[in-house]
Amino acid sequence: MQYPLLDLQQQLVPDLIDTMKKRYRILHHLYLTQPVGRRALAQQLQTTERILRAEVDFLKDQGLLIVETVGMHLTERGVNLLQQLADVIREVEGLAEKERRLADRLGLQEVRIVKGDADADPLVKKALGHAAAEWLKKTLRPGDILAVTGGTTIATVADQIPRTPLGVEVLPARGGVGENMEFQANTIASRIAAQLGGTYRLLHAPDVLSDDALQSLIEDPQVQDTLQRLRSARIVLHGIGQAIPMAKRRRLPESRIEQIEAHGAIAEAFGYYFDAHGNIVHAMNTVGLRLSDLKHIERISAVAGGSSKADAISAVAFGSPLQVLITDEAAADAILQK
Repeated sequence: MQYPLLDLQQQLVPDLIDTMKKRYRILHHLYLTQPVGRRALAQQLQTTERILRAEVDFLKDQGLLIVETVGMHLTERGVNLLQQLADVIREVEGLAEKERRLADRLGLQEVRIVKGDADADPLVKKALGHAAAEWLKKTLRPGDILAVTGGTTIATVADQIPRTPLGVEVLPARGGVGENMEFQANTIASRIAAQLGGTYRLLHAPDVLSDDALQSLIEDPQVQDTLQRLRSARIVLHGIGQAIPMAKRRRLPESRIEQIEAHGAIAEAFGYYFDAHGNIVHAMNTVGLRLSDLKHIERISAVAGGSSKADAISAVAFGSPLQVLITDEAAADAILQK
């Protein structure tokens, strides 16, 4: 979407645009960290308390935020304004044009970029979660089945998604990974379902299985029923991992890790390891969605950020039926510069 009025304002009153961007940034940081004190917010924004105080007073007078003993937080009016301004800010900061270029480069239907580098700033990962939560809120319909994977980035989506009574069913897209319970797909599915006023099912299966164990599990009636529901999902939300770190997290044998590395694997998603061209060089025995299942799912979105993830994002975009990417500016720039 183009905003010709903004172009005119930029030429005639550039200070107006700069002020809008500055106040949007304050509201956005406040939303991600609320409740937060003025000193902590000033440090996050790399400004002084004196400068921030004047802006806070203005935003408070406009009814956009509240200052309490525990810290500042946005009012409902502030949250609504933040959402309404998001597209405008992305346009004036050049992110919208970058989104169009990245979508064209990777062959995707939609790209959403947040500012910053998740590798350098933990708040950027929260911003990714917020952007993905907003995308879900816009895309989900009552009665939908949503499948989610595990991982730290997808966990932030559960943190950021607002309470919305949609009555959807949320399912883990695959079995557990050998990591903290809070980052496993089962846990994330249950948390998102609670926020959306929906239901969830668990997939009790380890992530690494022998052929015999895999066959035994998928013959279980309860597992079969969950897998059938998974294949009926309308939306999938997943993360993207770097191949070797993911293989180590799954505690794969050293010989297998060396084999994966020797075949040029740089990315992982759904238990598949991809090389730079999107070719699958290794597939794990896992219970959950397979790549062949994704072809029948209407909306497939990935959330991943950080400049270190750029190559992995490209590989998964080339090797899987990905449609929507939510990433950060550092990853987008690294991909576009190649």
